[in-house]
Amino acid sequence: MLHIAQLARIALTEEEITRMGEQLSDLLEHFEVLQKVDTTDVPPTAQSVDLESVMREDEIKPSLSPEDVLANAPLREDDLFRVKAVLE
Repeated sequence: MLHIAQLARIALTEEEITRMGEQLSDLLEHFEVLQKVDTTDVPPTAQSVDLESVMREDEIKPSLSPEDVLANAPLREDDLFRVKAVLE
């Protein structure tokens, strides 16, 4: 645990080292349980559940006219917004 803390460049008290050592041991015990699970008939996969898109399908809808779009534009040039130059 102390070696990991040194690699991460964090200072730990003796109490923190003891506590984190116990937590790491508990975590490794959980992995030992998972190692015993028979996965011979389970194909390798990157996802455990099917992915589903939450995006809606595109729908064509009527657009605003250029006059409506540019009605409140502070500056305009023909049917375009006119903005001050960002780069010189």
